[in-house]
Amino acid sequence: MQGPVQDLCLRHCNTASMIWIQALLLNTVLIAVAQRAPLLTLAGWVHAGALGTILWGCLGWRGWVAVVAYLVLGSLVTRLGLREKQERGLAEARGGRRGPENVWGSAATGACLALLIGAGVEPGPLLLVGFSASFSAKLADTFGSEIGKRWGRRPVLITTLRSVPPGTEGAISLAGTLASAAGSVLMTLVMWQLQLLPSISVSLVVMLIGLLATLAESLLGALAQDRFRWLSNELVNALQTLLAAVMAMLWLGGRI
Repeated sequence: MQGPVQDLCLRHCNTASMIWIQALLLNTVLIAVAQRAPLLTLAGWVHAGALGTILWGCLGWRGWVAVVAYLVLGSLVTRLGLREKQERGLAEARGGRRGPENVWGSAATGACLALLIGAGVEPGPLLLVGFSASFSAKLADTFGSEIGKRWGRRPVLITTLRSVPPGTEGAISLAGTLASAAGSVLMTLVMWQLQLLPSISVSLVVMLIGLLATLAESLLGALAQDRFRWLSNELVNALQTLLAAVMAMLWLGGRI
């Protein structure tokens, strides 16, 4: 028995090693080509390559494609009305290019869940729900922030509903909130189409959680971000995605 078991384990290890080698090579080549696109800084592309390797190695092409879709959609909406946002001092730094801190602020939760899935932690389908919810929430945040800064009228502070200038931490607007809902719906549909979510009913819950987590992030920004210098935008983003993942897994834990 020992011989066949050892052979089986060896074949499994060899297969797993090949998957990771393929993931590393694929992401290295793609990042070398894609770094010319004005989406990330050079360092941002390097870290995106590390993230992509983790996703492909743990989740396969579906998880990788889902996060590429998030990156593209988030970058496109960031560039909407960019000139006017720059003139008003509301645009993202570096012309909207994201750096390493943005990559991991957005994807640390998803990457950790992917690693758990890759390590065989169960229940895998529920961890995939958390993974999906984290990116739905983050795209909701990006859509709401970028659309709200450009087209939001009469933004108010979420805690007091008093009018505040656009770009204020914790500010919300009708346009921004609707855009957040659209971002959550869009990212969740991507996850569902890639079969990372098992059903429409689960997807509807993830859509709702994406919006709720975004509103919770605005609440955190209003209450705490100006008081604590260490509470950076990237850390708030990471907390938002973590909240979304935990909410989704708790809500759906008995159904998956």
